[in-house]
Amino acid sequence: MFILSYILLLICVLICVSFVTLMERSVLGYIQLRKGPNKLGLIGLLQPFSDGIKLFFSEQTFPYKSNYYIYYVSPIFLLLLSFVLWSLFPYLFNVYNFNYGVLFFMSCTGMGVYGVMLSGWSSNSNYALLGSLRSVAQVISYEVSMIMIMLCVLVFVFSYNLLDFMYYQNNIWFLFLCFPLFFCWLSSCLAETNRAPFDFAEGESELVSGFNVEYSSGGFAFIFLSEYMNIIFMSLMTSVIFLGCDLFSFYFYVSVMLVVLWFIWVRGVLPRFRYDKLMYLTWKLFLPLSLNLFLLYLGLLLHFLYYL
Repeated sequence: MFILSYILLLICVLICVSFVTLMERSVLGYIQLRKGPNKLGLIGLLQPFSDGIKLFFSEQTFPYKSNYYIYYVSPIFLLLLSFVLWSLFPYLFNVYNFNYGVLFFMSCTGMGVYGVMLSGWSSNSNYALLGSLRSVAQVISYEVSMIMIMLCVLVFVFSYNLLDFMYYQNNIWFLFLCFPLFFCWLSSCLAETNRAPFDFAEGESELVSGFNVEYSSGGFAFIFLSEYMNIIFMSLMTSVIFLGCDLFSFYFYVSVMLVVLWFIWVRGVLPRFRYDKLMYLTWKLFLPLSLNLFLLYLGLLLHFLYYL
């Protein structure tokens, strides 16, 4: 039953990815006062499938002096990592009990760095290597802040199981208990998924397309799919940790889509950040703030435990 439900979940996620790309193109179109894709099928609904067919049936090229095997394996590794990450989806009827879900999430997001680094290095292209190095530096820096933010919230739950976030947010969402951390978390999600205004790995003005510049056809499609699957998963984690995680309610899925819409909206309205300011933001603002709040929440917890 677990295997069947997991396969069904992955199929639904892949379909979701295709329509999120359509939503992104349409929303960006309306932000920029144009229509976006609206020709293929009713209001452009068949556009994602057309894009997918075009990507997978176009010619697969590779640089002559690339490290051939690593070059081909890296996109597959990134996609498999995204698939594995989705096994954390909090099932209510508990197909199996994932008691260490938060630790598993931290491990998988840390592993994603290797796929990006190897895909940029194995392409044997200066631009791809520069893009991968910038991406790795950015993701590692923001992972530190993200883990500290999660530790602050784990003080309330005292469990690594994602289902416990639902039980502890029955009366009040963690959004209200740690309001500043919510905005730090959202900014860290943008940096983790290489989205605008933190898309330095894909700085089009100076790096063409970043670490994936030498990829075409299926390789590019796999990187693209893994990126959007991670965006949807980070939206899911935002809803689980801060927005109630009410799995009984349809609102839970609406809130996930609203966070995805926020990702797209930010891309449409904000210019790209400067790289040194990006690093200062996490090391000089997010990390000290999350550390201080962690000590505050831990002190309050010990205070209540002592007097109760």
